[in-house]
Amino acid sequence: MPFRILHISDIHTGPPFNPAAAERLIVDAHALNPDLIVISGDFVQRADFSRQWQAACELRRRLPQPQLVVAGNHDVPLFLLHERLFRPLDRYRRYITPDLNPVFTAPGLAVIGACTAHGWTIDGGRLNRDQMQALRNQLAGLAADTYKVVVWHHPVGFPPAYRRKRPLVANAGEAMQLLAEFAVDLLLCGHLHLSFVGNTRDFLPELRHGTYIVQSGTTTSRRGYGDEHGANTCNLITIEADGARVQHLRFDQRSTGFQPVAEHWLPRPNTTGGDHHHVTPANRSSSRTSGVAGG
Repeated sequence: MPFRILHISDIHTGPPFNPAAAERLIVDAHALNPDLIVISGDFVQRADFSRQWQAACELRRRLPQPQLVVAGNHDVPLFLLHERLFRPLDRYRRYITPDLNPVFTAPGLAVIGACTAHGWTIDGGRLNRDQMQALRNQLAGLAADTYKVVVWHHPVGFPPAYRRKRPLVANAGEAMQLLAEFAVDLLLCGHLHLSFVGNTRDFLPELRHGTYIVQSGTTTSRRGYGDEHGANTCNLITIEADGARVQHLRFDQRSTGFQPVAEHWLPRPNTTGGDHHHVTPANRSSSRTSGVAGG
């Protein structure tokens, strides 16, 4: 500790990909020199087209290593119906990684990926039985004091005032219960194209342990939503012994680089008593960060 994660999401190579944001992301990622890059899904806009996969591979190649990545719903073919229904993640496995449950470990830290993408819906997600069991197996083997981060694409709830009712994890309640069972500290996700910091107790107050939710907006697509309309965002997360600091980084055509626009402090309850506060720069409204993690 400290350990720094650059969390990006919703790359969407192919229209409406923003190459200026992608080029700036590459420069800034190398300047930030994170210990790990996490990409929480939607590498391509349309998984049916090889050129978009090739562009996604090239972008990954130019970003720093190591990387932990998971699939999103756009990484499943839309028009190739047979592939969509029977081999939905073949292209993702071929171009990105065959590992749908990646794990990264460092002293005192584990980052575990899971796949919520499948071929039976266009936009929705779900943690199927195999994914749930894989997560259980991986989390069960960790020491109790390990800082635990889980990554998947679809969110478990909507930010306040979010107007576009896009699908969530279909079995969100069961997924949040699993995170609580193993006292997961942090869930990283994307999909909504809007930055957000919250807690699973915002959505299920009865949880024995609340898990902080850190959502990235779209990092290289022109389809940001809400107050990030037309903007590109990512998160720089610094994990320390007593909690995690989350900076929302934002880029648009009028700015130079991905710059911090909001910051949140997410304490671990056993070191701070569970008080949860955030710091927000002037002229920037913050996502809600209610809920207290802990048993």
